[in-house]
Amino acid sequence: MIHNIKFRAFVYENESVDEISQAILNILPEAEIEAEEAEGLLEDKIIILSGVVSKKRYTKTFFNTLLENVDLDKLNDDLERKIDDKGNWFLRFDKADALDEKFTILDKGDAIHLKIKIAAFPAKKQIAVDKVREAISNEKTC
Repeated sequence: MIHNIKFRAFVYENESVDEISQAILNILPEAEIEAEEAEGLLEDKIIILSGVVSKKRYTKTFFNTLLENVDLDKLNDDLERKIDDKGNWFLRFDKADALDEKFTILDKGDAIHLKIKIAAFPAKKQIAVDKVREAISNEKTC
């Protein structure tokens, strides 16, 4: 159901790269994390952690873990808003909670950003929404 998961998190000067990396790994255990230095608006140093998870068994594990750890009704209600016209599903997870192995989805703010490409043909919003809804619905009935 998922082609790939792209992730990104910003690590600010008052944060630990190791802790944010661990938070990412708590969400995506098989992630290979790349680090890139950048400069903020106030010339502060920022590290951007990013990567892609594309192996089917890893994307499936992520999705199953997500369904076990979040409010499925809220996840379902937010789909229309969080899936774009090309079938990309955008989720943000609280960094501090992820470090504690909790899946807290945020709508804004400092977070671990996921861009999840839903395997939908043709790659259209409604088809992607329907596929995710069906998977959530199957989980609720299990």
